[in-house]
Amino acid sequence: MKSNPPEWRKSTYSQGDGSDCLEVNDTHPTHIPVRDSKAPHGPTLGFRPEAWATFVENLKHD
Repeated sequence: MKSNPPEWRKSTYSQGDGSDCLEVNDTHPTHIPVRDSKAPHGPTLGFRPEAWATFVENLKHD
């Protein structure tokens, strides 16, 4: 069975001009990879789903 490539989406907090873009793949069941859109083949930072949810919730309160 062939696996589908990750589905990356840009953060709603990213700037529209493409200069500060964070991409996230929140479709993975065990971890949430995050990357810089300017370096799509570079490193990713991985979060446990619970940690990602807490991180995003805290952003809403800032």
